[in-house]
Amino acid sequence: MTSTQRSTPLHALASTGPAMSAAERQVREDLAAAYRLVALYGMDDSIYTHISARVPGTDDQFLINPFGMLFRDITASSLVKIDLQGRLVEPSAWDVNPAGFTIHSAVHAARHDAVCVLHTHTVAGVAVSSLAGGLAPCNQWALQFHQRVAYHDYEGIALNRAERERLVADLGPEHRAMILRNHGLVTLGRSVAEAFILMHNLERACRVQVAVQSTGQPTYPVPEEVCELTAQQYASGDTNRLASQPTDPYAREWRALLQRLAPPTTAAYRD
Repeated sequence: MTSTQRSTPLHALASTGPAMSAAERQVREDLAAAYRLVALYGMDDSIYTHISARVPGTDDQFLINPFGMLFRDITASSLVKIDLQGRLVEPSAWDVNPAGFTIHSAVHAARHDAVCVLHTHTVAGVAVSSLAGGLAPCNQWALQFHQRVAYHDYEGIALNRAERERLVADLGPEHRAMILRNHGLVTLGRSVAEAFILMHNLERACRVQVAVQSTGQPTYPVPEEVCELTAQQYASGDTNRLASQPTDPYAREWRALLQRLAPPTTAAYRD
């Protein structure tokens, strides 16, 4: 962890005023944690790419990163709150990435089940997005997404708001992962934890695929029925639930991941 991360805990500038609900405060802290985890795991791209989270209790407002701030430095209160037209809901000294607004506003407007939307441009993710065959069922992480990943063709930098309709059509009503051809990866979560963990697994699936293909050797095939079984096993979440949070199959891993950001005995970013 860098000195910057230690000097700016996630909660450092978090609003405690009456206008902010406990639910929004929790989403802000989770979203700031996701940004820092993306940086920690090397999935960031300078000041580009973005993660957004719907403001609890709304269908038309979401939080997103201030454009120009490194992911490692994002705090709960530095997140920018905007609506589906890109207008600031609360004052901020920062603006937002126009391409980020195009992608995230499209998904949040169409998929109300998507609490969090996460987008990356990693080397492995862009490499797989550029392959005609896309993601291959060649490893266990990839099998989580077997027949469960959508594809959207590249249309240039996502500055054309008219692209939103086509992106949403390609995403469909149920997919939680999407490969943007020649561009990168997107995951959707019913929580910030789900979106991050799905992206972490999708990213590792892409890294393994690139590593396997670099050998020039044939891939050992996995039978179709085993591919589908594995995807269903991931979807059930039964091996990952906490007794205290039986409806959230991502709680156990998310709790462990947060320990990468602060000593578990102090959990300073939650204070």
